Amino acid sequence: MEQKIEELIGTYGNLLWRTGIMMLGEPQDVQDMIQEVLLKYLQKEPVFRDAEHEKAWLLRVMINLCKDMLRFRKRHLYSPIDELEPEAARGPDAESRALLETIAALPQKWKAVLLLHYIEGYSLKEIAEILGVSENAVKKRMQRAKKALRKKMEE
Repeated sequence: MEQKIEELIGTYGNLLWRTGIMMLGEPQDVQDMIQEVLLKYLQKEPVFRDAEHEKAWLLRVMINLCKDMLRFRKRHLYSPIDELEPEAARGPDAESRALLETIAALPQKWKAVLLLHYIEGYSLKEIAEILGVSENAVKKRMQRAKKALRKKMEE
């Protein structure tokens, strides 16, 4: 199988690279996507009619993975790490540390909704789907978590 992967990289590596760069623009992300394509190839072990069919399959998987990455980027805004380092080097102030400790002390189901909503940016409907509960349950957990945070922070 290792030989087959080397053949794939030799034959289609540049094509996958160019496709990824055109879609994502970030070399590190493109490398990750190529690895994902190869991993899917190993997992699925597809059978192809010919080399053209194999090429089309690899390209389709690469394009789909790149689209997934672009959707993820759109949903989860991020800042380059070099912009975050000065902030992180200072460490949290006393108030932020207290808030983090208070959140850590909350029940898991409350922490989950806070994390998914405020840190990850998911909507209440998306959180409900992720956790497998109703949207009303998410709203109630959010309400209880906020109330508990307010109470702890006032103490």
